[in-house]
Amino acid sequence: MESIETPGYRPLYKQVYDVIVRRISQGEWRPGQSLPSETALARDLSVSQGTVRKVLDALTAEKLLERRQGKGTYIAENTQERALFRFFRLSRPGGERLIPDRAWEKVRLRPSRALERLKLDLGRTDKVIEIRRVRAILGRPCIRETIIVPAALAPGLESLAPLPNTLYSLYQSRYGINITQAHEELRAGLADDDDAAEIDVLPGQPLLLIDRVAVSLEDRKVEWRQSRCQSADIVYAVNLT
Repeated sequence: MESIETPGYRPLYKQVYDVIVRRISQGEWRPGQSLPSETALARDLSVSQGTVRKVLDALTAEKLLERRQGKGTYIAENTQERALFRFFRLSRPGGERLIPDRAWEKVRLRPSRALERLKLDLGRTDKVIEIRRVRAILGRPCIRETIIVPAALAPGLESLAPLPNTLYSLYQSRYGINITQAHEELRAGLADDDDAAEIDVLPGQPLLLIDRVAVSLEDRKVEWRQSRCQSADIVYAVNLT
């Protein structure tokens, strides 16, 4: 098996997991493409079919792969709908999922700032792409977002405006970056004058503040997103099991 170490150093399952993840990240299999069969992968990697199945099950649970009954295992695509369903958690009280639309945006390339470098593990001279935008729900501007992306990960992103409603599908299709995790912190805040000028709130009204760092399959920090959300009739809904 390619670049595999002895099982005494790392569990064989973990070695196979890392090899398959590396092949996906290097573009050997593209989004929407089917993987070879478990038997073929096991033969290629010189391991048992059971080990391969365990790895594929884990990657399916992580939403990187998807099983299609009677057809096989495919690389999951971060379509607009899929990314919104997986990563966008705002709802009406009671559970009705809300889908945001892009209202307006401003995109620019600029030098990074100290806090951005800390959040995204950047060097002092690294540049970033700043995306400022307002998102609407049912035509009502409800969310202000500031999104910071390392310029080295997404070269030319600033020239692609207008950007799609969800950026994760663009990261995957254009740059080969698969977002697999999002680390979020939520807190309460109050609307300021800028909020009142851009979304449907008054100064001093309560806001939901969401701080998110999106992480790729290779554990790279891909974007830092700060969202300021009108919270009068919107909640952040999570199902815990």
